[in-house]
Amino acid sequence: MVDDDNPENAGAAVPLGPETLARLRGVGTATLTMQLLKRGLRSVWMAGPQAIGPGPRLVGEAFTLRFVPQREDLARLDTLGGPGSTRAAIEAVEPGRVVVIDACGLATCGTLGDILIARLRARGAAGVVTDGGMRDLAEVRALGVPVFCAGPAAPPSLTGLFFVAWQETIGCGGVAVVPGDLVVGDEDGVVVVPRALADEVAEESQEQERFERFVRQRVDRGDPVTGLYPPNEATLAAYRRWLNDGELGGS
Repeated sequence: MVDDDNPENAGAAVPLGPETLARLRGVGTATLTMQLLKRGLRSVWMAGPQAIGPGPRLVGEAFTLRFVPQREDLARLDTLGGPGSTRAAIEAVEPGRVVVIDACGLATCGTLGDILIARLRARGAAGVVTDGGMRDLAEVRALGVPVFCAGPAAPPSLTGLFFVAWQETIGCGGVAVVPGDLVVGDEDGVVVVPRALADEVAEESQEQERFERFVRQRVDRGDPVTGLYPPNEATLAAYRRWLNDGELGGS
C-alpha cells in the first residue's frame, strides 16, 4: 500500500506522460528554472555540481544515496562491502535512473570512482550527480557516463563521509530531492523537477523554447527587445503567424 504522506512513495506513485522524458531531453535547465519559478519554486537548481566534461545531456528519474559526516567508529574499511554499503545501493539502481548523492557538500573526498561508475553504466544508469567530489576523473570521463560533481578529489569517501541509506529524500547542492523526481543536467548545471509537475513543466518548457527561437530570429535581424521579450500583443500576433508559416520568416 502506498503511504501518500511519505514523499518517497507519493512521488513514485505519479505516472509520467509518454513524451515527458523526450521533452525534457530537448530543453535547457535555464528554461526549466523559469517554468518552475512561474509555479513558485525557486530552490530547484543545485549549487556546486557541474559536468566533468562534454557529453550527452543528463535526464532521468532520481535514485538517491545519502552520506553523513564521517565518524571513525562507523566509517571503517570493513564496511565497504556490507549489506548497507554503496555497493549494495548500486546493485539496486534501475536502468534510466540518475543517481543523486547527498555528500553533505563535502568536496574534499570522492563519493564514487571509476569502478562504481562503470558498474552503474553496466546497470543502465542515466548518470550521476553529487555535491561532493569525484575520484578517477580521467577514467570516469572515458566511460561516457554523464557525471556532475563539485570537483576532483583523490581521497576515498571514508576520509570524510559515511554512507547510510538509499532511496530516501535527500539534499544535494542545496536542493531537496525525492526519489522519482526528474533530474536534468546540462552546461548550466543541474535542476530538479518535482515528479508531480514534470508533465506540464516539460510541455510548457518546450513551448517556451519555441517562442524564444522566434525571439532570437527577431533580435538577430535587429529588433529591440522592448515589447518583444516579454511580448506585447503585436509580438504575439507575429509569433502566431510565424508558427502558421512553419517557423519561417516572422513578419
